[in-house]
Amino acid sequence: MGPLTVGSDASPMKPCCAKRAQAAAAAAEAARGAGPRGPASGAPTDTMIRIAPGRFAMGSDRHYREERPVRPMSVDGFWIDPTPVTNAEFARFVDATGYRTISERQPDPALYPDADPALLRPGSPVFMRPAARVGLRDVRNWWAYVPGADWRHPYGPDSAIDALLDHPVVHVAYADALAYAEWAGKSLPTEAEWEYAARGGLDGAQFPWGDEWMPGGEPMANTWQGEFPWQNTLEDGFERTSPVRTYPPNGYGLYDVVGNVWEWTRTRWGERPGEADAKSCCAPADPADPGIRHVVKGGSHLCAPNYCLRYRPAARQGQSLDTATSHIGFRCVVRA
Repeated sequence: MGPLTVGSDASPMKPCCAKRAQAAAAAAEAARGAGPRGPASGAPTDTMIRIAPGRFAMGSDRHYREERPVRPMSVDGFWIDPTPVTNAEFARFVDATGYRTISERQPDPALYPDADPALLRPGSPVFMRPAARVGLRDVRNWWAYVPGADWRHPYGPDSAIDALLDHPVVHVAYADALAYAEWAGKSLPTEAEWEYAARGGLDGAQFPWGDEWMPGGEPMANTWQGEFPWQNTLEDGFERTSPVRTYPPNGYGLYDVVGNVWEWTRTRWGERPGEADAKSCCAPADPADPGIRHVVKGGSHLCAPNYCLRYRPAARQGQSLDTATSHIGFRCVVRA
């Protein structure tokens, strides 16, 4: 499904094709009018967390260059989901609408003329832990396109989510996340909104709980322990995703804002963070633009100190709109 390209913890990047993105946009549009909806547009649910308007220092000067420079940012008030959207919540959306995610659709061979025909089946990239130390320059050493992998079958066609209903939904492309959000009467957060909420009121801290990675030696988030990608010591007890309320919330009552899964935002990659947020909350990105990527935030269970120190609120990377993997999810907002 196209070459794999290194990006932070090395999510596979596929070329964003205009025709495929148009199809995704059409499916998202259909989902908006199909079946029962969630809360009325603009009405937060009683489980959402109210984030008051405020100003904060966005970004970091201590880590990766795409996070620089630290700059003052103002955010209007909004409500945000306390956790990433779970498999159970996404299942209710699919049951109500009949929506089919990007990973469940048959790829068009014309869009991938150089692809292995065996891979031109519905599926998605899945992390595969190698048995021994491998080079870190080629992400194909630990990512594999798995036919039959999708949100219902996160590790391949023989897997299921029956025991993972309280885990974040994964294998969701941007159009899939947007379709759910619009059905629920919500939206996807901008990068500034997401980072402001993730910091939990600790302006300038490295992590949502402060500057110490493991206070008292206790894991505070689902990340990789050991040498990525082959050695996972499982100090936190999880090799892949974890239930969404496993670790303590931040100061605003939000769970899993770092680690577990990366989360989609409405902000385009390549624009100065924050500058595009004001327009992106009102004018969604055109999913038919073949060159567009969006910012994902928070890192995932695959982030490790030796390879991806991105389990921090300031961390960011860009993902093509049709990217759907076993470590990308999302949460929603409602704006005041």
